[in-house]
Amino acid sequence: MPAPLICLSLAAIFALIYLLRHAGGPQSRAKSVSKTAAVVALVPMAGLAGAPLPILAGLALGAVGDFALSRDGQRAFLVGMAAFAAGHLAYLWAFLDLGAMPSGWTIGLIALGLSTEFWLLPRTGGLCWPVRGYIWIIVAMAAAAMGLPGGLWPVIAGSAAFVASDMILALELFVLRDARAKLFASRALWVLYWGGQALIGWGAGASMAAG
Repeated sequence: MPAPLICLSLAAIFALIYLLRHAGGPQSRAKSVSKTAAVVALVPMAGLAGAPLPILAGLALGAVGDFALSRDGQRAFLVGMAAFAAGHLAYLWAFLDLGAMPSGWTIGLIALGLSTEFWLLPRTGGLCWPVRGYIWIIVAMAAAAMGLPGGLWPVIAGSAAFVASDMILALELFVLRDARAKLFASRALWVLYWGGQALIGWGAGASMAAG
């Protein structure tokens, strides 16, 4: 089996463990390990597949964010959000290098960002400004992703899944109150998030190998 597939398989095993045993559950060492390892293993996968350095940085920063968000408390949340924001900026850099151009999706993504002023930010309390900053960073990343060449469709799809997972996370943290709804949201966002990260890493590597 090729080395990138070995790393991807290892990452998928940790991702499945997290999904089945820890998504939506209380803080624990096992939760932090499985969640973080599921993305850490994507870094060598992407590197061995030939992905550029900013993509590897984005994945590594995502792993840092995952570890922080697996812990309790506002400080851990802010550290996690900062790590993910930095990861999105790394992806933005990579996507511009990969040929991203303005597209018709940009207006829709801006509208999505503006909509959070009404349905999300009033619920975030003292976290309003950090959350607002994060929203516009991910909007910029997603806009660049949507403008990538069609041959990079795995990266485009992965970025869209990442945005969807962040929307679900916002609902889980600040809107949903029902325990069952929150559990379903946790599992759905993990599938979208981890799948999105895997597609970004693999797709970027495949594009560099083909180029």
